[in-house]
Amino acid sequence: MRSVKIKEVIDALEKFAPLPLQESYDNAGLQVGLTGAEVSGALLCLDVTEKIVDEAIKLGCNLIVAHHPLIFGKLAQISDTNYVQRTVIKAIKNDIVVVAMHTNIDAATGGVNFKIAERMRLQNVRFFGKLQSVRTDEGEVFGGSGVLGEFAEPLAADDFVLLLKRQFEVVCVQANQLLRRPIKRVALCGGAGSFLLKDAIDQGADAFVTGEMHYHDFFGYEQQIQICSIGHYQSEQFTTEVFKEIIEKQCSGVKCHIAQTNTNPIIYI
Repeated sequence: MRSVKIKEVIDALEKFAPLPLQESYDNAGLQVGLTGAEVSGALLCLDVTEKIVDEAIKLGCNLIVAHHPLIFGKLAQISDTNYVQRTVIKAIKNDIVVVAMHTNIDAATGGVNFKIAERMRLQNVRFFGKLQSVRTDEGEVFGGSGVLGEFAEPLAADDFVLLLKRQFEVVCVQANQLLRRPIKRVALCGGAGSFLLKDAIDQGADAFVTGEMHYHDFFGYEQQIQICSIGHYQSEQFTTEVFKEIIEKQCSGVKCHIAQTNTNPIIYI
């Protein structure tokens, strides 16, 4: 079995979700380290923390693939001031490469939002909201800010909420007034997707699902659309499965480990 370089894994991920698909504020791509070494293993996670690096060390992984960038804002220094700086130091000391696939894999065909739709068993899944395309050596790659799909059979609103709780292991769902008509068409966006609510209504969606919404966003849509916020981490938790599928298909032989460390900073008491 041939050896696979870290750079090859990153190239495979970026072929699936090209960096130009990311939002202007984002910092997807290589975060820490040199990519010429052979991959000893890839740890797949949502967030990169010191405990995630410890898990990578324990598993013998020299590559961490995360959804959320470790380095997002300006790093004025590399010290022990905060967890980001300490995590960067620990990764470098242990020769671990950190790469992030964030809003580019949110937007990609088959990416995060498609995985959420798959968990909900939606059919006829397609993009809505802002659409974009990127030309690559392999051809044109399409992306969108959210996806829309339908249930094979409509659900009552309370059954819809129970489905979300079950499929995403959610302690509670934040919702507006329960809809008094069946839910058939669902619009969704992982993470913080409140900006797509009006687009979802324009698309005739019966329900809109996202990770987090502002308080005032729930006002004024009673019996117009069912709004459900399931938690940022909960909505994106299966992103690691997307990473695993890409790497195992394109870089055969690379050992992939889905992180067991729960990095959700929000607890429910």
